[in-house]
Amino acid sequence: MDQKGFRRGSFQSATSDEDMLEIAGASTDFSMADDDPPLDREMGGFSSCNGGGMNGTSTMMDFLEEPLPGVGTYEDFNTIDWVREKSRDRDRHREITNRSKESTWALLHSVSDAFSGWLLMLLIGLLAGSLAGLIDISAHWMTDLKEGVCLAGFWFNHEHCCWKSNTTFTDRDKCPEWKSWSQLILGHGEGAFAYILNYFMYVIWALMFSLLAVLLVKGFAPYACGSGIPEIKTILSGFIIRGYLGKWTLVIKTITLVLAVSSGLSLGKEGPLVHVACCCGNILCHLFTKYRKNEAKRREVLSAAAAAGVSVAFGAPIGGVLFSLEEVSYYFPLKTLWRSFFAALVAAFTLRSINPFGNSRLVLFYVEFHMPWHLLELVPFILLGIFGGLWGAFFIRSNIAWCRRRKTTRLGKYPVLEVLVVTAITAVLAFPNEYTRMSTSELISELFNDCGILDSSKLCEYVNDFNSTKGDDLPDRAAGPGVYTAMWQLALALIMKVFITIFTFGMKVPSGLFIPSMAVGAIVGRLLGVAVEQLAFYHHDWAIFSGWCSPGADCITPGLYAMVGAAACLGGVTRMTVSLVVIMFELTGGLEYIVPLMAAAMTSKWVADAIGREGIYDAHIRLNGYPFLEAKEEFSHKTRAMDVMRPRRSDPPLTVITQDTMSVEDVEAIVTSTTYSGYPVVVSRVSQRLVGFVLRRDLIISIENARKKQDGIVSTSVICFTDYCPPLPPSSPSVLKLRSILDLSPFTVTDETPMEIVVDIFRKLGLRQCLVTHNGKLLGIITKKDVLKHIAQMANQDPDSILFN
Repeated sequence: MDQKGFRRGSFQSATSDEDMLEIAGASTDFSMADDDPPLDREMGGFSSCNGGGMNGTSTMMDFLEEPLPGVGTYEDFNTIDWVREKSRDRDRHREITNRSKESTWALLHSVSDAFSGWLLMLLIGLLAGSLAGLIDISAHWMTDLKEGVCLAGFWFNHEHCCWKSNTTFTDRDKCPEWKSWSQLILGHGEGAFAYILNYFMYVIWALMFSLLAVLLVKGFAPYACGSGIPEIKTILSGFIIRGYLGKWTLVIKTITLVLAVSSGLSLGKEGPLVHVACCCGNILCHLFTKYRKNEAKRREVLSAAAAAGVSVAFGAPIGGVLFSLEEVSYYFPLKTLWRSFFAALVAAFTLRSINPFGNSRLVLFYVEFHMPWHLLELVPFILLGIFGGLWGAFFIRSNIAWCRRRKTTRLGKYPVLEVLVVTAITAVLAFPNEYTRMSTSELISELFNDCGILDSSKLCEYVNDFNSTKGDDLPDRAAGPGVYTAMWQLALALIMKVFITIFTFGMKVPSGLFIPSMAVGAIVGRLLGVAVEQLAFYHHDWAIFSGWCSPGADCITPGLYAMVGAAACLGGVTRMTVSLVVIMFELTGGLEYIVPLMAAAMTSKWVADAIGREGIYDAHIRLNGYPFLEAKEEFSHKTRAMDVMRPRRSDPPLTVITQDTMSVEDVEAIVTSTTYSGYPVVVSRVSQRLVGFVLRRDLIISIENARKKQDGIVSTSVICFTDYCPPLPPSSPSVLKLRSILDLSPFTVTDETPMEIVVDIFRKLGLRQCLVTHNGKLLGIITKKDVLKHIAQMANQDPDSILFN
């Protein structure tokens, strides 16, 4: 052999299809290979291929003239070949276009094929909007169920129950139709025993909801836990996780999301709604052949579905499209942008038609501010951005450390117990404080609220001087005792939310991070906003206030500070910028607050990036070892392809298949004794001249089908990957032609190619593997796994701990 200095390449799946993969708590063993598989049999063992009876063609069968079921598909935990998928779609489209000129029926088929993408977007928007409405209504009702029940109809939540009541506006939450559990059981709601009973019922309901959620996830759909966004980012980059976007996952995620949110845990439903929408997109793809049979086209649909998910989560269609583009999508062509916008629009319209909150809004915490902000207020806004960045970095490090501990210790073996313990602690701590007892969405709504004349909240208990009231705008006023009480209660709520969220995110129930992060920021923002408001009220003659805040004027809006703080903390955790600002201004309906939001979001990202480069989703991708090649990071090291390729020097040679000298038995022996996902095809083992690349799965399916359905195909039949095979004696068995499954244009680089170019090729073309040549002779292979390991090694990380650990 020419290449004795080289070992066979790492042909296990181009994306590390081996080892243990734990996806959001579901440990799935797909041990296809070790990283360095044992030495295969020597190629000399195949010398009989060139012996008598194997040198010609008596009967040739091109078995794959018609495509076989399964050929061109992918195994679980494999990466798709983006180049091949796009090429197949272009061929399909070209064929349809050519046929459309032949007949009216073919023309109609061409039109329906072009229209099917828009129809699919319509269906995704309708289904995602409907499920979001169902989740919102159910979660609102079950959250209130912990505190009481409506006698007019148990299916009404507290607010809806009191709509038809004749109570006054200030007593609108104390209508006779709504009974707390103490009133229902004891007949009265006052006194210590009634409080203890309500406390007990609150904790019991919370434990019941969380127990049911974790049991459903564990028993029926392990993939339904967590946020889902790290896995969706990985899937959109080309990885295949069978069942992650399946119908069982959709059903269980929808049910358990309601239960998890209702249990009062420090989590949100907004992140998991992206997973729910992507499940809808994946399931509906099966209705259309061009999406069902093409993995790259399906990922375009999933990008649009992610946009629809954020659209219904925040009532922000444009923000949803930008979120999909900025945060989750790997390949986002212009056509996908338009379709994402359409899907997000339909989803938002559907949710608006359902009107889950009864206020004609898509979210519970929609607010409108009317007072302009002053340039000097940028200082506290930037301070909120700094806090958001610090909180984001602290949360990511703490949560990743806890999740790593969960994965590497016995704690991970008891998911049900962990959920029950965290739920019990959360419920026991939450009930005494009214700001933690209410749902997190209601808390954010309360914090965003701009106090009006009729507001009865403690946050709005100011000392009123109605002589200075002008229209609907109330002047800055001295804080009353209710405001001070609310301040220390919010401070306690902040401490609880900061720490309990670290342990909650990543548990084996559906858990989103958007809402808890926004709650932390909104609390800090409201505290700072009230502080600045009181400072301006009592010291309006100071130089910083005298120019723009006169006595009796409405200068400071604490709700605006809460909104900016929410954006800052969410940006610090997720590292979103553009999409975050758009989502927040779509929430508030005010364009004039874009500058404060931009200042806070950018400051938050800068501060958080200075401490750690990864957002929470990227950190979880790395923790779980998903084969995700981050497009945002620059590769600046001066290494070459020969430094990364397999085999290394002094290693055994590369496993290859020759184009026309191996028998079925020889190829089956290679497939059986190795676990690689594909093999290079060369002219001969001596010349090592590259012919193409063949996938393991295609080889297995083709040979199995040929043995079953074609006469004359036996173990000694020669496999030929060329159009013309060498002549064989007439008595020889039939030749099996497999040219159809051979990729004749595999991506190749020379051994001197800089790795920064190789990394760019892998990122931008979505390659599974790249072959390395020298003067046209095959030297080795670089897989996506090799690239990821090399990047980790260059970053002084353990290369073996980065994949599927």
